[in-house]
Parts: sequence; C-alpha cells; structure tokens
Amino acid sequence: MSTCTTVSRALDEPVSGTAATARTWLLLEQPGPWGARALTSSHLDPAVGRALEKAAKGTGVRIALIRRPGRHADVGTPPPVRRVYAAHTTPGNAWLRTAVTDDPRRLLDLDFGALGRGDHRSFDAVLDGGAHTGAPLALVCTNGKRDRCCALLGRPLAAELAASGVEGVWEVTHLGGHRFSPTVLVLPYGYAYGRAQAHTVQEALRGVREGRIVVEGCRGSSAWERPGQAAELAVRGAVGEYAADALSVVRTDGAAPRWEIVVAHADGRHWRVVVAQGDALPPRPESCGSSVLGSPAQMEAVSVRELSTTALAS
Repeated sequence: MSTCTTVSRALDEPVSGTAATARTWLLLEQPGPWGARALTSSHLDPAVGRALEKAAKGTGVRIALIRRPGRHADVGTPPPVRRVYAAHTTPGNAWLRTAVTDDPRRLLDLDFGALGRGDHRSFDAVLDGGAHTGAPLALVCTNGKRDRCCALLGRPLAAELAASGVEGVWEVTHLGGHRFSPTVLVLPYGYAYGRAQAHTVQEALRGVREGRIVVEGCRGSSAWERPGQAAELAVRGAVGEYAADALSVVRTDGAAPRWEIVVAHADGRHWRVVVAQGDALPPRPESCGSSVLGSPAQMEAVSVRELSTTALAS
C-alpha cells in the first residue's frame, strides 16, 4: 500500500527544518476519539476549543490534546480530572510545568501572551501548577483523522514505548508533517523527530535528562522558524555541539528562497548559515488525506561559517 510516508521514505526526503513552530506548548488531556480538528471535534466542549484557539492565536503558544497510549473507547463521559502541561522551548529558558484541572474552561484564564514569552506565572496561579519533576515527555502523533499514517505508524510506536516501561509517553493530536510519521515531539526542549523508532525516542529522552540533543532523525526545534531550525541543526553537525541550551538563532536576514541566519553559542561564538529553500521533486502526496500532489518546501543549509568579532560588528 502506497502512503505519503512510503513515498517520502522512497524519495529519501530530508526531515531537517520541518518541525512545527511554537515557542510554548499547552497540552490538555482529552481521552476518547479525536477528529481532524481535535480542539473542536472531540469530547472537549467545542465552544471551549474555539475559545482556546482564539486566545492562543498570535501568541507563540500552540495547543494540542493528549491522551494515554492504548485503546480509546468512545464513552463520552468527561474524566473527573485532566492533566495539563505547559512547556517553553527557548534555549536558556526552557521549562516544563504541570497541573491537573476538573474544568478545561479554566485554561481560558491563562495569560497566553506571557506564556508565549516564557513566563509561566499565570499557569501556576490559575491552575495551581508547578514544575514537572517526572520524566521528560515524548508526544507521539496518532490522530488518524488528520492522516491515516499517524494512526497506522504512531499508535504502535506509542504502545511499544509504553509497554517497554518508557515514562512520559503520550499520544498527541497533531505535530505536522504526516509524511514523516511516526512523528514525535520531546519536551521540554521542543525538538521534533521524524520516522521515529523506539530506540531513537528512548535515546532522545535520555539526552533530555543529560541536557543534550539527539540529532538522528531530528526535524528541528519548535522554538525557531523552519529556516532557523535547519541552520541550528547544521551548526550542531558542523561543530559537534549537542548541549541543549548551547545554541540560539539570534538573527535572520532575507526571505524565501534564501536566508542568512546567525546562530550564537552560549560561549560567545557565532556562525552565519546560508539556508536555501527548494521544492521537493518529483511532486508527491504531502498527506494521505489529499489526492493532490505537491512539492513541499525543503530547507538546505548550503554553508556554515564561523564569524570573527570584526564580522559580528559589521
């Protein structure tokens, strides 16, 4: 059976620079089935879902629903309490907070602008939240209503990880890039992975506990726009730097199809990375939910050059 994932694999489509963009993730537990637009097509009150979408728009916060791996009976009864997470992904200020709530409407009282800027005080005050002290999170996209590959490939991966005792595994509604399924987001650092396998996810989670990033299969950090994702990963590969908080995208010049991006190291070093956007050819299905063939944008880091102090000043 030909799917968007089998075609993408056969064409060896690169995954770098394809992660969803979000400085902050807000995750709400919602058991049961999910529709294609899960915030308004699940057992979550659709009025609440629409209000959350409106509140988060333009703030840098991305909202997703999560559920535990396993079978999801359509019982239609809301859970007595729900787990909520908020995670900010900017290097140097990455954090993961958690809370429980018996009423999802309380999330509407959050200061979404502050959350997007990396300020978690409203999360703590509104939801009585606090620092997450458990295992880092591995969010596996499993929403078959968005794309069948997410269910066919994501759900077995989530089940395998949970069955092997990996903590912090949740199913999530949407991470983008169906053709790279199984797709996984690891928090708090916000690095996404494509064509993920259990051993890759386990190594990524070990890396989080050690403060480092695994670049195998990495799509990029959600903290940056896609050209910045490709630039940061290119610098990591060029200099062998895998510390999670070491690199930041500090400047982006240009526009599609070519950018010059400055990536800074916490120790003061800087690099200028030229990123070019091309069209993936031949045309391929970007999703199993569409019969239209497309040529998705590909980000390629064509050069990486360390900058001198003089070059930085110019």
